[in-house]
Amino acid sequence: MNARVASLHLHPAEGGAPLRAVEAVEAVQAKGLVDDARYFGRLSRQTGQPSSRQVSLIEREQLAEHAVALGLGGIAPGAARSNIETQGIDLVGLVGREIAIGGAVLFICAPRDPCAKMDAICQGLRERMLGHRQGVLAEVVRSGPIRMGDPITVRETRQGCPGL
Repeated sequence: MNARVASLHLHPAEGGAPLRAVEAVEAVQAKGLVDDARYFGRLSRQTGQPSSRQVSLIEREQLAEHAVALGLGGIAPGAARSNIETQGIDLVGLVGREIAIGGAVLFICAPRDPCAKMDAICQGLRERMLGHRQGVLAEVVRSGPIRMGDPITVRETRQGCPGL
């Protein structure tokens, strides 16, 4: 497997504003990505514990497939509002598994539900992303840096994410 980080993005403080592309991020255990206004340090409404919605990931190949189906020339990095865009890995197939990226380890918790902002990219994109074709949510289980181009390796299997 030749999986790697294709691009990195942080959510701004202003809701709906474009994500900021970065070369590197710092993942913090049980919190998320430093400077990510949407997910960093969120607590679960149900448990009061750290939320498992700490990092969002999506495959560039999946975005390219959607672009072709919708007649687009492509979907720009960051437009789908995911923190980490990947190449060479089936993320939805890894729900319940850990992945190592750079110096960090993430636990892939669940497929991500597409939001209405996807139709702002192209009408029909949200519908195409239903059925686990939009990416995944993960929690940080080991802190560390993540950089553009870092390899991604699959690790052990764990049981569910309590903070979703």
